[in-house]
Amino acid sequence: MPKAIKAYVRGIDAVNRTVGEFSMYIVLVMTGILVFESISRTVFSKPHIWVVEIIEFLMAAYYLLGGGYSVILKGHVRMDLLYGRWSARGQAIADLITAPFLIFYVVFLLVGGISGLQYALQYGQKNYTPWGPPMAPIKVIMVIGIALMLLQAFATFFKDLAKARGEEL
Repeated sequence: MPKAIKAYVRGIDAVNRTVGEFSMYIVLVMTGILVFESISRTVFSKPHIWVVEIIEFLMAAYYLLGGGYSVILKGHVRMDLLYGRWSARGQAIADLITAPFLIFYVVFLLVGGISGLQYALQYGQKNYTPWGPPMAPIKVIMVIGIALMLLQAFATFFKDLAKARGEEL
């Protein structure tokens, strides 16, 4: 494999590992907010209208920013009737065949995400709830997460290509 591809794979893996490991801490933030709300609601009888939406936004950030890291860890669901019995090279060839479908899907997600972000920025979109937070921040995170997933899909494609050729990246 050319040095540029090796550098790309190392760089994207490093970025997605860092972002993925950071996104794991979002669960702790969500837990803190939910504990705060539980105490506020039961002890002080004072619920907050923003908690559910903040948790939804944080959960979206958690799984979107962790998507590329999940690809690195091979944590996505796959149908494993025969795949697990194949050699590493055979698995890599199968992954090379299915990778264009993943890339096609993620490209469409990214196009939709960018369109939604443009709309949110252009019209100052707010959520249709009593709290009514702006939608642009979560849509920025959404686009970043999807873009990182797409970049990781290409990096994984190059790793599988190298493995299918008997090389290692």
